[in-house]
Amino acid sequence: MNNRKVSSELASWLKAILIAVIVVLVCRQFVFTPTTVKGKSMMPSLQDGNRVILSKITHIDRFDEVVFHATDSPDKYVKRIIGLPGDKVEMKNDTLYINDKPYEEEYLDELKSSLDDAGLFTEDFTLKELTGEEVVPEGEMFVLGDNRPYSKDSRVFGFVPMERIVGEVKIRYWPIKDIGIAL
Repeated sequence: MNNRKVSSELASWLKAILIAVIVVLVCRQFVFTPTTVKGKSMMPSLQDGNRVILSKITHIDRFDEVVFHATDSPDKYVKRIIGLPGDKVEMKNDTLYINDKPYEEEYLDELKSSLDDAGLFTEDFTLKELTGEEVVPEGEMFVLGDNRPYSKDSRVFGFVPMERIVGEVKIRYWPIKDIGIAL
């Protein structure tokens, strides 16, 4: 093999690797990103140490699991969207009401069934009591963790501005036994 062929082959490989790296970096910056769940606030839906892929280009909707830059610390939190702009949110007798309509939170059934009947899984609240607002303001969201007794969420730090949201949890890829698409 002559030097010209080797140089051409090497240049071809370097070009392919460079293009692949650029595609990965662009996708990670603008389309998706991996992250690790920390803490037990989203159990049993997400466990401490789970690794997930976030979509940065999805439409965020009620009950989606999202990662956002915390408003009260340098950390990122993962929580569930409960209230969208304009929503009235309250909890009465362990039932979530959004705009005065009761919602069944099936993702809480496993944790609720494991507790004794001594108390409420989620303490009663209204937005007005927690934030001074009747409804979720424009450009903000109200979030709760699934493991309500242990979750630091909008009940503590208030609304989350939409621009702080990193992305929606789409895929869990670690541990391998829990691989799946977020519902």
